[in-house]
Amino acid sequence: MGRISYQGRLDPQMRAALEKQNELAPEIGEMHKIAIHELRRLYDRERRYWNAGGPDLPEIKDDTIPGPLGTIPVRFYFPNPKRPLPGLVYLHGGGFVLGSLDTHDRIMRLLAQKSGAAVIGVDYRLSPEHKFPTPLEEAAAVVKYLRKNGTGLGIDADRLAMGGDSAGANISIGASLMVRSEYPDLLKILLLFYGIYGLRDSGSRRLFGGPEDGLGEENLAFYQKCYLNRNEDAADPRYNVLGADLRGLPPLFIGAVEHDPLFDDSMTLKKIADADRVPNELKIYRGVLHGFLHLSRMVDTASRALEDAAASLRNALLS
Repeated sequence: MGRISYQGRLDPQMRAALEKQNELAPEIGEMHKIAIHELRRLYDRERRYWNAGGPDLPEIKDDTIPGPLGTIPVRFYFPNPKRPLPGLVYLHGGGFVLGSLDTHDRIMRLLAQKSGAAVIGVDYRLSPEHKFPTPLEEAAAVVKYLRKNGTGLGIDADRLAMGGDSAGANISIGASLMVRSEYPDLLKILLLFYGIYGLRDSGSRRLFGGPEDGLGEENLAFYQKCYLNRNEDAADPRYNVLGADLRGLPPLFIGAVEHDPLFDDSMTLKKIADADRVPNELKIYRGVLHGFLHLSRMVDTASRALEDAAASLRNALLS
């Protein structure tokens, strides 16, 4: 539990959403104590509620793309019949341990609908069964495949972006560093929501985090232990992206949450991007908690955040 309570700091809609989350899966706040298979079952069950009622789209298609360990399941969200469309490759959050195409379905539907770009969700292999850097390698493989074969899949290979939330934001920027060396101008923008970028300690980690957001100190340690093979991996610039040379990356949309243990990760990323002269846009969302993008059924700030990201995507890919 962080030093500062969330009590009195949250938007009424966020408080109501927390009550609903606790009703659906009260055990998730103590995830480090739960077996992986049970934790995934609980997470999937809770997310089904938040994904209901997403917008209908003209076409949603499941497919696979070749990857380093075999085929990678992907899902294409097409917001209109036009082909080819610019594409956002989306990496879901879940601490590298949880999540799927289904748990983030509403987020991807809304991003496609609001931006006018196709969204390509990636069902990367999860930890601890598949540790670092497997998700990065799979994300990079998807982007490279779309560069060569996108037109046949309805995707404009000259207008590609990548993004994700939480662990997915870390994977997105890490994979973009891998892609940069081979295809320096391939990606046009990165959409990064409340990511973990490499800080091992910070003011926001000391102040915030608890069962409400599932990001207490023990939970963060659990995620890292599941994902990384050894302690040295924590310094690898594909994970500790704050230690990477960011020059040459595409513009960054950085979505941060004010009362998030990972808030300082986002603030530091912005400062390093400024120093490395990477164009960036920072948005700070107040009165909500880490993971709030899922909650657009009840929390207006989640809808606004998705509108903000979609607007940046439109400017980068459609203007």
